[in-house]
Amino acid sequence: MSNLLWKTLVLSPVVLGVTVLVSARAMATKVPASSEGIKAKVAQAEAPIASSASIFIQTEKPKNQQLVAQAKTDENKVLEEVNRYSSEGKNQNSLSQVTSVSQFSDVQPTDWAFQALQSLVERYGCIAGYPNSTYRGNRALTRYEFAAGLNACLDRVNELIATATADLVTKQDLATLQRLQEEFSAELATLRGRVDAVEARTAELEANQFSTTTKLVGEAIFAVTDVFGGNTGDANNTVFQDRVRLDLQTSFTGRDVLHTRLAAGNALAFSQVDNGGLPIDTAEGTQTFQVGTTNNNSVIVDWLAYYVPIGPAQVYFAATGGIHSDYVATNNPYFEDYDGGNGALSTFASESPIYRIGGGAGAALTLPFGSGGSFFKPSSLTVGYLASNANNPGVNQGLLEGNYAALGQLNFSVGDRLAIAATYVHGYHGAGGGNLFDLGGGLASTNRVVGTGQANTLSALNASSSNSYGVSAAFRPSDKLSISGFVSYHDVTGFGANDDYEAWSYGVGIALPDFGKQGNVLGIFAGAEPYSFNRTGVAAGNDIPYHFEGFYKYRVSDNISITPGVIWLTSPGQNSGNDDAIIGTLRTTFTF
Repeated sequence: MSNLLWKTLVLSPVVLGVTVLVSARAMATKVPASSEGIKAKVAQAEAPIASSASIFIQTEKPKNQQLVAQAKTDENKVLEEVNRYSSEGKNQNSLSQVTSVSQFSDVQPTDWAFQALQSLVERYGCIAGYPNSTYRGNRALTRYEFAAGLNACLDRVNELIATATADLVTKQDLATLQRLQEEFSAELATLRGRVDAVEARTAELEANQFSTTTKLVGEAIFAVTDVFGGNTGDANNTVFQDRVRLDLQTSFTGRDVLHTRLAAGNALAFSQVDNGGLPIDTAEGTQTFQVGTTNNNSVIVDWLAYYVPIGPAQVYFAATGGIHSDYVATNNPYFEDYDGGNGALSTFASESPIYRIGGGAGAALTLPFGSGGSFFKPSSLTVGYLASNANNPGVNQGLLEGNYAALGQLNFSVGDRLAIAATYVHGYHGAGGGNLFDLGGGLASTNRVVGTGQANTLSALNASSSNSYGVSAAFRPSDKLSISGFVSYHDVTGFGANDDYEAWSYGVGIALPDFGKQGNVLGIFAGAEPYSFNRTGVAAGNDIPYHFEGFYKYRVSDNISITPGVIWLTSPGQNSGNDDAIIGTLRTTFTF
């Protein structure tokens, strides 16, 4: 007698038990072993199968409509059984495996098939029962249900044989097993086909049905910060500042998203003082959590925008609070966090100043290209238009007649390690003053978020136009190292005398993600904030204002991070005669 036969002898009660339980319409239960497989398949389905016609086992066509109707009725009954069991399973809080017949609430030791059931459940584990710990042995059994139970027990037999836990078996028992498999092969194949059909239909429904949903995404920043150095250090005190953003993200189709963001905060930037004791006209050292603050923790809607794909294009609409970095790649990973609390400390280190020109309401479009054999792939073209005072119907205001900034950017990728972008921004700035890097502050606004006063201040008497050009790049030589940088040039043409000027800015950063722990980031950034030389009518100063920054984001948990960091500013206000300023910050960010 072969070794295989000896190994499987003890498994003959399995066949006998199944035969006793399910013979000729016997009173028995629907075996859920295969139904559990159905649920697992349905849960794992990621996409609908293209055609259900390829799923069903093709059989001979019925010869009359009565047979067709009967076939559909039988099929529906089986599918109803499958669906009912699936629904019952989903309604259970626990789907733990039954390991003892005593766990069945409707099985008693006095039942005539108790011993056979006990052997199948406790010894061989091929009858699992329903998820609510019932066996339902008083229900009639169909051939398909018997086939499913037989298949589960045969799988268990093969498993025990493979693990060498069987000792003895006869040729007659193996022959019986083989005959049972052959007898119910058609039912097993048909059942599998129908289960696959249910899986395909379920996946198709899940892929095509969607209900409007809204989720809340929040961020709260606590920051203890101070500035040191000469007169500037003496003029400022240590502060504890906060900013909170609550973003309601609503989707109507599953592919679009409407952002309705509420913001509040009390953060203020430090005042810098020259050697004469006078304030320096500059926005150098402004930190990201100081952007969009309401100063007194009053709540405002600071951003209302809608993203939606149209064909291959991604479209962006902003009703208020829109900025260019909302819709265009800034190529500054680990530093850019959209003025949030998980990137760089300063507005300068987080993104190129070219994206700080203008903002407000408008629209943008990103079109992909460069597929196929192109060297640069994937690549895209982005165009956008934002008006600072789009809501104001007054003279020289509104969507088209007021201050605006129009952006165009070519985005190139070389593999998954290098990204390059070339950016152009054309801006119009009406008479009445204001600042170049105002983030949408608009006409006569005092808002400035980066750079010196010489690079920011626009003519108060005449309108101006600006043409800005920038290049940014990000290179990731390994998963533990990222290098990024930018250069921007700004040419401002005033419509009056002596209103023209030029400004420059550049910077480079090195980030070490997962430094010391997964989720941590060590970042070092250096460069020159926007500056302008030899301007008429503004503060003198022809020294380059360098900016050095280092921070370490420590991930306490998935939702909490602590970031200590230092910002060192040389030649504040473009004047090397002014004392350097050093800003120290301990920032804690809560996200949910």
